[in-house]
Parts: sequence; C-alpha cells; structure tokens
Amino acid sequence: MKSLYLVLKEQIVNFYLIRRLSFYELKSANNSNYLGIAWEFLNPLIQILIYWFVFGYGIRARGDVEISTGELVPFLPWMVTGFIVYTLFYQSTIQGSKSIYTRLKMLSKMNFPLSIIPNIVIFSQLYIHIFMIFLSLVIIYTFGYGINIYFIQVFYFLFSTVILSYSLALITSTLSTIIRDIHMLLNSSLRLLLYISPVLWSLEDSGRMSGSIKGLLRYNPLYYLIEGYRASFFGTGWYFIENIKLTICFWILTLFILLLGSIIHVRFRRHLIDFV
Repeated sequence: MKSLYLVLKEQIVNFYLIRRLSFYELKSANNSNYLGIAWEFLNPLIQILIYWFVFGYGIRARGDVEISTGELVPFLPWMVTGFIVYTLFYQSTIQGSKSIYTRLKMLSKMNFPLSIIPNIVIFSQLYIHIFMIFLSLVIIYTFGYGINIYFIQVFYFLFSTVILSYSLALITSTLSTIIRDIHMLLNSSLRLLLYISPVLWSLEDSGRMSGSIKGLLRYNPLYYLIEGYRASFFGTGWYFIENIKLTICFWILTLFILLLGSIIHVRFRRHLIDFV
C-alpha cells in the first residue's frame, strides 16, 4: 500500500507538469510531418471509415444493431461510440508501455518521478479522445439521437478508462524497460482484444455463442467501458448503477492491477537507468 500511496501522491503533486508535458508530447511526435498534429486526429478517422466500410457497408453489409435495451440502432454510430473507447485504451496502453525505455537517456538528466511518464502519454491521448467524443455526438445527432441526461456518466467512464490504462502502462512500462519483448507481446494482445470486445460486433446478436462464454466476455473490463459509453451516448440508462456487479468487478480488477503496478514500479525504478 505504501507503493500505491507514493505513486498516487506523485501524480497529484506533478499534475501541472503532466498536463504541460502531455501537450508537448503530442506536438513533438508530429514535428516532422507536414500536417503536424492533425495526423493524430486523421488517423482514427481513417480507421473508422475503414472499419465502417468493411464491417458495416461494403464487403459485409450490416443492418441495425441491437443494444442492451433491445432497441435497434444504426451500425455507424454504434461502432463509433465503441471504437473511440478502444482507441483511447489501445493508444494509451501501447504508448505508455514504451514511454520509459524510449526516454531513459533524457530522464537520467532530469529530476522528476518516473511514475508520471506513462501518465504524460495518456494525457496526450485525451486531447484526441475529447475531439472524438464531439465527433461521435455529431454522428449520432445526424441519426436522430440527441444529448440526454445519461450522457453525464461518460465522464465517469472516461475516468475509468484512464485509470485502467495507467494501471496497465505502469506495469508494462517498467517490465518493457527490462525485457523489450513485453511491448511486442502487449501490442499483439491488444490487437486481439479489438475482436473479442464488442467494438465491431454485438454480444446481443451473437446467437451461436453459448451463454457461459457470453457471461465470461461481459467481465472483460473493455466490455464494461464500451457498453458504458454506448449507454451514455444512446441514453439507455445509468449503466454503472444498473450493472453494479460489473462495476464492482471492474474496480476490483483495476485497483489490483494499479496496486501490482505500483509495487513493481517502485521496486525496480531505481535500477531502470542501468538499461540505458
């Protein structure tokens, strides 16, 4: 618990620094491109168009998708509201996992805690995610869905996504510095997670899948976040209250990962400079 307290304290004390460096991180990553920072927003848009064409319109035409309330919603807004969560989680986790070892030489000359480095990367992704939230609102509005009172809970699910991403990045950024293969393994695993999470397909429509497998997939933390976002955008209810069992399981798992990541990080961070 001391490690967890120390890591959380470092995030709070250095919050201003995290916020400032996160924007610099986003800007410096695109200095060599003509369009600069615009690529950070164009890339997810291009991916959305590709997945929409492949899974929703062109090669495999999809009709309306049934959501948790039994209501049918068009495929494009349904997919977008799930894809933006996966994109934030994927980019935050994968970029966070290599955030320390790619900056070790620079960090050896600076004096601030290593635990804030993954958070800098995650915060840089928040600028893109906020833009994607507004884009999603525009898309669902064109399909006849307006903002409702349930949209307030999107901030809770955004916070939950950040905490989960940081918890995983704290572990993997430390281990990846010691064993580079961790980053490659994580990259493959997260890509697989796209297809076993309800980003491109609905668990409600998978009639061939047994009930036990469906029940197991519902405890996937990404399932909880994606369905929470969709409940917020489409106004189907207070998802985190109506699915209190999933909420409890999500936070037990997330806090366990955060605690484990804090212990590993504090234990090894003094020795990470040896891997320069």
